[in-house]
Amino acid sequence: MRESWSPFSYMVINLARFIRPDEITFSGVNSTFPMLACLLAKQAYDWDFVYINVAGGVDPRPSHVPLSSSDPVLAEHSASIFANEDFYDLCTRGRMDLTFLGAAQIDGEGCANNSSIGDWHRPKVRLPGGGGGAVMLPTARRACTWRTEHSTRTFVRKLDFTTSWGGFHGVVTPIAVFVKRDGRLALQSWHPQASLDEVRARTGFEFDASGAGPTEPPSAGELRALRTLDPDGQFERDAAVSLR
Repeated sequence: MRESWSPFSYMVINLARFIRPDEITFSGVNSTFPMLACLLAKQAYDWDFVYINVAGGVDPRPSHVPLSSSDPVLAEHSASIFANEDFYDLCTRGRMDLTFLGAAQIDGEGCANNSSIGDWHRPKVRLPGGGGGAVMLPTARRACTWRTEHSTRTFVRKLDFTTSWGGFHGVVTPIAVFVKRDGRLALQSWHPQASLDEVRARTGFEFDASGAGPTEPPSAGELRALRTLDPDGQFERDAAVSLR
């Protein structure tokens, strides 16, 4: 019998499923889920890809999995070392196939707000800003993001501020996976313990759900790789992801 999803495994494995053979893939700052997804894909799938991370590593073989996605251990045994300007140059030249970038708010076109919540002049919360995402989201061939909270606060009809133009091609939450289709985010699948009605109720924008259904269970290889990366469950406990 195939094992069912936990919210944590759902997010890590479904992010890994966006990675494709022979592509160049990047994970950045404060990106634990994508870091784990990239390391998992290296172990779980019978094809290879180029993994670049914000620590500068290119296809690294780290001696251990760090808590921080910026830890220098992610540059161990690297084929080469990339500086920040190299990431941006690769993107703007159209060579970055997939980049994982964070977002505080996401709208129906997949655009991101990382600048402020509320009025720009008197915000409720001032956020870190665009950083590399303002360059990489519009120029990478594909970009994906993740949110541990799936609610109408994070998935909004209208962004409080548009930090990054271009739109995400994929979004993963504890209850759903979205993909870009005809210029908008469309539902690809939902967690088997959720439902289409629940995803609609917890999303602030309208979306196409044609062809969507419960997400395919994790494979034995995916689960084995995740257990190798998180053998004592520390990452899962720290993430504290729930379906609610």
